[in-house]
Amino acid sequence: MLLLSDKFGRPITDLRISITDHCNYKCVYCRTGNEGALYSDLPFTDYLRMARIFAGLGIRKVRITGGEPLLRKGVVEFVRELAKLRTTDDEPLELAITTNGHLLAEMAQPLKDAGLRRATVSMDAVDPDRFARITRVPNGFDNVLAGIRAARHAGLWPVKVNCVLMRGFNEDQIIPFGMFAREEGVIVRFIEFMPLEEDRTWAPETVVTLDEIVARMAEYRPLVEIPHERSETARRYHFDDGIGEIGIIAPVSHPFCGHCSRIRITSDGKIRTCLFSVWDHDLHELMRRNASDEELVEFICGVVARKEERHHIGEADFVPASRTMVHIGG
Repeated sequence: MLLLSDKFGRPITDLRISITDHCNYKCVYCRTGNEGALYSDLPFTDYLRMARIFAGLGIRKVRITGGEPLLRKGVVEFVRELAKLRTTDDEPLELAITTNGHLLAEMAQPLKDAGLRRATVSMDAVDPDRFARITRVPNGFDNVLAGIRAARHAGLWPVKVNCVLMRGFNEDQIIPFGMFAREEGVIVRFIEFMPLEEDRTWAPETVVTLDEIVARMAEYRPLVEIPHERSETARRYHFDDGIGEIGIIAPVSHPFCGHCSRIRITSDGKIRTCLFSVWDHDLHELMRRNASDEELVEFICGVVARKEERHHIGEADFVPASRTMVHIGG
């Protein structure tokens, strides 16, 4: 059986599919506030074919991303069709979604019923005014909070809440998010700010690092690290009394490239082997030319074989990714 792995021996088991680069938010760490979608969306049937082929190559987890994926009409039916696919072990795929949560309150239960297992919600402040400043969307906080609670109620467990920390914007939200994790029964994950924003204004001093997050949280309650899988992006912690979980994704200060198991498909059907790739690999163009499944498998395997060893953030030879985050998919 042919299973995906790269030249460094890393098995590729996680696929992220962006189904749009449209977004109804303009978060300061992502968008300029001026540019909209740059790339076309594909029919869901094309994403399904890609997912089916990847599942046959050992992919076990599929995460639906954007842009904001819940803006796409038909996303619930797309999840229902994805849920019919099987892994090489004849198990259902583990299906998850990353969303800004603005439309999640009314969609959480239909998504769960269709076969979605987990939801991750982006939320960068627990203070409504700060949230509006970061997202540049007034009155969005209540929608997102309702979406988080609806996801919990629907059983999209564990519900993870992602917060990108930027010095000067929201580093004072660390302790409030710790309280939020305990009170709402969700996993809060802090993400170090990465150079993937449209403004291209990233600088090392804007990064709030893992060590700083742990130290700041200890002013509230100490964190105790939890063992995690090597391929997991987050270092995991619970509070000293066992109530509440915090994750920290630290690609800048504590890179985890050596155990990367992920690959991405953009909304226009390009394969990206790393968030920081400087080139795309056009899988959809082959499909448009009526390539067979066998030809697509050959192409995918060749691309994965050339997956980058690591990113070079903060190094002298660092070259920004050819796309910014909203046009790649989280």
